[in-house]
Amino acid sequence: MARILVVDDEVGIRELLSEILNDEGHEVVSAENAQSARAARASQQFDAILLDIWMPDTDGVTLLKEWAGQNALASTPVIMMSGHGTIDTAVEATRIGAIDFLEKPITLTKLLKAVSVALNRGKAPAAPVRGTSLMQPVTLATAVAAPGLMQTLAPAVSAEVPAPAAPAGLDLPLDAPLREARDAFERVYFEHHLAREGWSMTRVAERTGLERTHLYRKLKQLGIELARKKAEANSL
Repeated sequence: MARILVVDDEVGIRELLSEILNDEGHEVVSAENAQSARAARASQQFDAILLDIWMPDTDGVTLLKEWAGQNALASTPVIMMSGHGTIDTAVEATRIGAIDFLEKPITLTKLLKAVSVALNRGKAPAAPVRGTSLMQPVTLATAVAAPGLMQTLAPAVSAEVPAPAAPAGLDLPLDAPLREARDAFERVYFEHHLAREGWSMTRVAERTGLERTHLYRKLKQLGIELARKKAEANSL
């Protein structure tokens, strides 16, 4: 688990990024401007920072220069974000020391890839199992040739969870207006898949065919409270 600082003046962006990163197992601290970001850095250590460029008090590039002058970028990689960035801005940010530049709206894939690269910066890649290649598919032959391979991969391979039976006797408001009936169905649909996948947003997104940022918005729209529901499920 990593501690990540998200600096953005838009509360919706801060909340969305925090939810996604929390779901990945990270601890997230939010800051609405440069002043709050400075205070957060002064009080605790961070493994990575997501920094917006356009902010009301001090812009992100200026704050990035400030941290670079303090030699703070060596220990904490910074990923810049902007909805109005240009190539020149991206080049300047990376020249100063930013590890990456993400253009808004930020896709889930690009966000998680950038964060992964930032958190793994300077770490040595894991050594391949002797007798196999990292690019080699895991087949019966490679498993026999390298007996430890399956044990090495076992923690990363999740067993297929049997699907629970569909809720019986769904009480859907079929006489209601289409939008209300559709919302009721979608609420049951997503709660079913959330329970089935152990409240993993990544697996639910894959199962339902939605980009995870869109999935978060849909669940909020339907009034599905993730934190409360997950806590209830874990307490059973």
